[in-house]
This record gives sequence, C-alpha cells and structure tokens, in this order.
Amino acid sequence: MKFEVINQCLVITVGKEIDHHSAETIREKADDYISRNYVKSILFDFGKTEFMDSSGIGMIMGRYRQVKGIGGKVGIVNTNKNIDRIVLISGLHRVVHTYDSFENAIKSLKEES
Repeated sequence: MKFEVINQCLVITVGKEIDHHSAETIREKADDYISRNYVKSILFDFGKTEFMDSSGIGMIMGRYRQVKGIGGKVGIVNTNKNIDRIVLISGLHRVVHTYDSFENAIKSLKEES
C-alpha cells in the first residue's frame, strides 16, 4: 500500500488483495491522512489489486462519506474486470467515479472539488 497527497487528493495505491485486515489498515491510514492534510478527494489505484471483498466496499463507502461532507469526490483507476464487476454489483459505481488514466483522474478530481 502507498499513500500520497497530490493537489488535495489522497492517492491510495492498494495491494493485491483487499480483505478485512487490509481494509482496516487502509481505513486507519486514510483517516489519518485526511485529518492531518487538507484532503478534499480520494483516488484509489487498483493497478495491483486482484481481489476485494465486502470489507473493501465498506472501506471505500466510509471514505466517500467523509469527503462528501466537504464537497469532495472519490475516484478509482486501473481496475481490472474483477474489480469492475464488484464496483457494479455493489452499487459503488453510483458514488465513485471511474477514470481511464491516473492523469485524467487527478485532473478531474482537482477540477471537481
């Protein structure tokens, strides 16, 4: 996992799997970054992710609720077919924007916020 703030956007590069344990770690670190920095939006980079269970969905929804209150957005990038399917079936696609490239995601999240 990697965390970085770019243009008031917290970029979270997630690992190979997002299960209960890793979702809790992401949640704690993301909340810390949000509280310590002026983070307005969050971008999840799924380039290395092969698996995500319901705890990952809950973790993303929780971060969405945090930034929504300040007018921020949540985006995802570099998804594979498995992650796309989970996003669609779970309904995350209604609240999370999917981007075709990292550069477009950063640019759009900065403009939208």
